Amino acid sequence: MSSPMRRIAISVAAATMSVTLAGCGVLNATGSSDDASPAKGNDITVGLLLPEKANTRYENFDYPIIKTKVESLTNDKGRVEYANAEASADKQAGQMQQMIDDRVDVILLDAVDSQAIASGVKKAKEAGIPVIAYDRLAEGPIDAYISFDNELVGEVQGRTLLEAIGESASLSDKIVMMNGSSTDPNAKQFKAGAMSELNGKVTIAESFDTKDWKPENAEANMADAIEKIGKGDIAAVYSANDGMAGGIVKALEAAGVTELPPITGQDAELPAVQRIISGDQYMSVYKSYPQEAENAAEMAVAKVQGRDIQFAALTRDKVDSPTHKGIPAQLVPVVALTKENIKDTVVADDIYKLSDICTAEYKAACRAIGLK
Repeated sequence: MSSPMRRIAISVAAATMSVTLAGCGVLNATGSSDDASPAKGNDITVGLLLPEKANTRYENFDYPIIKTKVESLTNDKGRVEYANAEASADKQAGQMQQMIDDRVDVILLDAVDSQAIASGVKKAKEAGIPVIAYDRLAEGPIDAYISFDNELVGEVQGRTLLEAIGESASLSDKIVMMNGSSTDPNAKQFKAGAMSELNGKVTIAESFDTKDWKPENAEANMADAIEKIGKGDIAAVYSANDGMAGGIVKALEAAGVTELPPITGQDAELPAVQRIISGDQYMSVYKSYPQEAENAAEMAVAKVQGRDIQFAALTRDKVDSPTHKGIPAQLVPVVALTKENIKDTVVADDIYKLSDICTAEYKAACRAIGLK
């Protein structure tokens, strides 16, 4: 996506986080499951393959939202067959084969390993089962892709980190980069976006690809970085997501750091929102999971029921994978989450209630920033 288009995406995100492409009224995008002549009725099965549980979003948001949306789109006749791979590519391959054997009507796939799952995608295609890549761009003959603009996520993280360091940011400032798993194509895009902002402006003193995105692995990596750089000489930490940010904070505190450097994140997990309020984490990237999940469910149902006009309206973007070009896609906008906009994002979108965020431990910090 070009820079002007990225700026448009940010503006859209700031204006509204709840408007979906399906609701724009263009090309009859709001067609219900009762109009047109569907290839299949409402009695459909959507296979949902999610990658892991370390990131709480998958169990807390993605699965329940997709399940509810599929049911609402099919008059409660459709169902979701769900499996979580718990960060195992082999386990996910078996789960996908089971869904092919069960003859589900469509598969929403969030790949543990985008390359390793390609053979499974091919098998599904041969069995006549469409596969929509969800959140991560899988290889193989997928029918469509829905995710957030991942390079934009990295750009937002990198830009906000520089703002946190201040106008004096220079090559004398040493940054630790805690990237995601090397098997996740999104992690590469996050890193590329962040580097487009950080490169030449600060020094990347240490950089890690964090196995399985696990917070404990990030904590170990950070401890290693502190030992090499020195705890007093780290200007900021780029963390690709919130779970790893939590591990980074633990490592810094264990090393005796009392004034934490700015730390980024992503996913707006509840502990991260609380860390932002208390000043232990500088920012996260808020991605509207309801928007992504509900639109994915609409794409899946439209694909199965042969609603090509609705499906086309939901997939106006195009992306390339290492194996296929011009894949129909929807890229959902994102927004930087800081102390200043918690109420306008995760609270306004009903992700969390103020009572969830401002528990006894954080009440004073919440009052200090006007959250009450």
